[in-house]
Amino acid sequence: MSEPMKEAMLYEKLEHQRVRCNLCGHRCVISAGRRGVCKVRENQAGSLYTLVYGPAISQNVDPVEKKPLYHFYPGSKAFSIATAGCNFSCQWCQNWQISQLPRERDLIRGRKIDPEKIVESALLTGSRSIAYTYTEPTIFFEYSYHIALLAHLAGLANIYVTNGYMTAEMLQLFHPHLDAANVDLKTFRKRTYHKYIGANLQTVLDSLKALKHMGVWVEVTTLVIPGINDDPSELRDIARYIVTDLGPDTPWHISRFFPTYRLMNLPSTPITTLRLAQEIGLGEGLRYVYVGNIIDDADTHCYQCGELLIRRQGYWIAGHYLQNGRCPSCGTSISGVWAEKSSEPKKDGNTRL
Repeated sequence: MSEPMKEAMLYEKLEHQRVRCNLCGHRCVISAGRRGVCKVRENQAGSLYTLVYGPAISQNVDPVEKKPLYHFYPGSKAFSIATAGCNFSCQWCQNWQISQLPRERDLIRGRKIDPEKIVESALLTGSRSIAYTYTEPTIFFEYSYHIALLAHLAGLANIYVTNGYMTAEMLQLFHPHLDAANVDLKTFRKRTYHKYIGANLQTVLDSLKALKHMGVWVEVTTLVIPGINDDPSELRDIARYIVTDLGPDTPWHISRFFPTYRLMNLPSTPITTLRLAQEIGLGEGLRYVYVGNIIDDADTHCYQCGELLIRRQGYWIAGHYLQNGRCPSCGTSISGVWAEKSSEPKKDGNTRL
């Protein structure tokens, strides 16, 4: 397909027809005729253009828990979209077939869908939110930005599932229209970010703190990979950072790694490692630590009295017992973004989406 062209936002013109992109932490300086690290922003005769305004490569209706977001309208639907491309090249990417398509095959695929149509589809499917996900949404910023504006007008929430490698300028512009974000904190070691991702840890930490400060609901995910980021001391450092800089009410999702992409030689993460990480997180003061990518419960309990608040079966809500955002047993306020009314499970034991 032909590549839709739209002049990019958040860039500055330099001498000799070069431009500096100020969208993500790479801040690429791009010469005429070349593209940035993401391979979807191109300098054409001294002006920067996005190549991914509208060619959506993926559309699905997902449970919001799949993002994963457990404290943001639990049990609701998220209309999920993506374009091709990413500003990272993680060797363990789970969606590498679409995220690395422009980098590895010099292809930008997808079907052109106008922002108005995305919002219309979200409403027709009964979705509570639109999630920009699967690949890195920062790289299709202009597209997501214009969809987000329309989504808010239609009463829909906006979600970023992101690697957190955005600039302060991008966040300042977008945060009034962003309601929630799940941020991948892939490791807590500078050298690991540099070696395996080609990025800078501090930029991600700065984005996390900025999102929190701006009032966006934030949950954090760490994919625990054997031999790369599974050392207990590193997991403890992540937990301490979340408690200290983001707050103990910030949910931490610890996900199991399965061999994929360029790391087919590694084993899956042992369940014992995930349980240890969960214990470390709770021991450091986090109130909500969830284990993902395993067949197990992911229930939410009151951190004060232990009362069951949300019962989950996979991605489905089997019981939601919060009362106006509070524990029905002890009255403790539970941080999150909740529906107007809590609900009891249906007679069959599942609240299906």
